[in-house]
Amino acid sequence: MRGTVIKRGISWSVVIDLGRDGDGKRVRKWHSGYATRREAERARVDLLSQVDKRIYVAPNKLTIGQFLVDEWLPAKRATVKATTIASYEMHVRKHIVPRLGGVALVSVGAPHLNGFYAELLATGRRLDSSPLSPTTVRRIHATLHKALADAVRWGRLSRNPADQSDPPRASTPEMSVWSPDQLRTFLESVRGDRLFAAWLTAATTGMRRGELIGLRWSDLDLEGATASVRQIRTIAKQQILTLSPKTDKGTRTISLDQATVAALRSYRVAQMEERMLLGPAYRDAGDIVFTRADGAALHPERFSAWFKQRCRRSGLPNVRLHDVRHSYVTALPVSPLGFR
Repeated sequence: MRGTVIKRGISWSVVIDLGRDGDGKRVRKWHSGYATRREAERARVDLLSQVDKRIYVAPNKLTIGQFLVDEWLPAKRATVKATTIASYEMHVRKHIVPRLGGVALVSVGAPHLNGFYAELLATGRRLDSSPLSPTTVRRIHATLHKALADAVRWGRLSRNPADQSDPPRASTPEMSVWSPDQLRTFLESVRGDRLFAAWLTAATTGMRRGELIGLRWSDLDLEGATASVRQIRTIAKQQILTLSPKTDKGTRTISLDQATVAALRSYRVAQMEERMLLGPAYRDAGDIVFTRADGAALHPERFSAWFKQRCRRSGLPNVRLHDVRHSYVTALPVSPLGFR
């Protein structure tokens, strides 16, 4: 077994001798495209080391696009949550395949990936697209890194080129938090709102949107003043999904304060009255706590939009629904909210 460096035109190639096949024919594999003899010599040593360690992958015509679309995504659909596969598919089809899809899988290296990240930061997916944020590019890198790691595990690559790449650091947006007075103003402004109990629960428990609108009455113990997070409602590929929390840490029991318990009791009575008033027209969402007036389950994006509307009506600066909990925590040591 040996490797040879050969000049072909203006570039250099490495020929790896793999011995003979079952028919006694000599097996040689060419690795081409090296700019200098020194670069080719380094590649020869590396390739022979891969052969010795039995991780060598012979050149083939499989492209990144073919691997991702025909092999990787179908395999992932059976092993990950629907929201995760939706994210993978969006990254692959919208960003990775348009720019890297035609590159041979075994040929991709860190320079390819670094150039790819730089283009996304500059122009997005197309030349007339808006630039992507470092955080978004970092997420795309995570998808690509996972796919290439699986390619190594499946014997398609000898090593993961994403390990040597330099993705941008994820940007950390500054969190907007209401002051205690602002939080009190918001809660006062929505006190008469049909979903007041939802807004108050969001503020006092730290539940995320999916956890809040996935909450069931069977998850609540109003006598014991606790709420158990056991499922979430989320959106993936324009479909509403009900899922279990991603991690064991996501499944948890939260204490409720007296104001939240009182708001939930009042809301439950109002919900029962709505059910009786509409009769057969009531769209029963089962055991779901927070619903529309006709009983239908809440759409995640519509719920967020309603929160933004109420922020504007109260005259307060816009914050994310998820960050309301931080406003409440900030308010606690300063002044009690005083809701009963």
